[in-house]
Amino acid sequence: MSLNLAHFLDLSAQNFPNKTALKLDEFRLSYVELAAGARRVANLLKDRGIKPGDKVALMIPNTPHFPLIYYGILAAGATVVPLNCMLKSLEIQYQLEDSDTEVFFAWKGFEEEASKAFVQAETCHHFIVVGPPGDVAEPKIGHNFMKLFMAASPEFDLVQTQPEDTAVILYTSGTTGTPKGAQLTHFNIFFNAFYAKDYIVKARPDDVGLVVLPLFHSFGQTCVMNVGLMSGCTLTMLPVFDTVKTMETIVRDRVTFIAAVPTMFFWMLNLENSAQYDLSTLRMAVSGGSALPVDVFDRFQQRYGIRILEGYGLTETSPVASFNMPDKPCKPGSIGTPIWGCEMRVMRDDGTMAGVDEVGEIVIRGYNVMKGYYNPR
Repeated sequence: MSLNLAHFLDLSAQNFPNKTALKLDEFRLSYVELAAGARRVANLLKDRGIKPGDKVALMIPNTPHFPLIYYGILAAGATVVPLNCMLKSLEIQYQLEDSDTEVFFAWKGFEEEASKAFVQAETCHHFIVVGPPGDVAEPKIGHNFMKLFMAASPEFDLVQTQPEDTAVILYTSGTTGTPKGAQLTHFNIFFNAFYAKDYIVKARPDDVGLVVLPLFHSFGQTCVMNVGLMSGCTLTMLPVFDTVKTMETIVRDRVTFIAAVPTMFFWMLNLENSAQYDLSTLRMAVSGGSALPVDVFDRFQQRYGIRILEGYGLTETSPVASFNMPDKPCKPGSIGTPIWGCEMRVMRDDGTMAGVDEVGEIVIRGYNVMKGYYNPR
């Protein structure tokens, strides 16, 4: 049985061809344009010798280029290695070499640090600089994305990957100081996004989702990008979080669901003159990344009539492991209950399972748990 995450973008393109998939201010990209663009990226990679299983890194902010390149890499059967946009050259070099990355896409605004890392990374052979639409200037090092993109064919036969094949390697320092690459399979990410789509966000084609979480992180990738594009809704993008811009975008684009970290909700609540923004189109808000203060939960519900759903997970669990569900009572300050197919227990230091109200370490098993770390040390 084959399974490739990029297949679900093609399905949405078939079902909603002319609908806006991605929006960044006045720039729009339809589903059929996004799917054709991903195929161009796949051909671009094939022309550079990329084979199924090869690693391709991208260091791109929340612009339409991220999903375009992300799904193009997957369509080619390769593995996506998203890099944190705030990394410096030595950190970038480490992750490029540790992941055995062969092609590196970097946003023009990060070109200085990214190019330093590329030059030093022994495993990486191709450097492609990505700029805004219309930018065809050749970089000092590497190649211009738009030139390569436009020269590539939009016809490509999706590579048939297997459910257990690695789709994405995400670097995390959650358990040690040295970042480790968590290998998430096509099935890990597909089913986590599918469950979040149908049972948590309850995303519909007429929804508008706000992309404000960084897409290089598993929360933004799974619970916003993959959920949104799998459901056929429109995603409106913010390259960086700015409280005023966030509120203006929600109003302008009539956003219906938002996923954010607690500090974002805090700043939305504490923005001066926040009452002037009509957020009545919002029907769903989810929080993760850290504990949501009960005060923020209460105030958000009082002001906007929306109960923020809080969940728990980590990069290694694709990322959702537990959540407060929209159709069940919600306990403020709680991480909710394990999602379907995931088991969670609390373990004592001696390896035995703890009882009710006993402190210990959370242990998790299920379909959402990664296949392992890449190049474990």
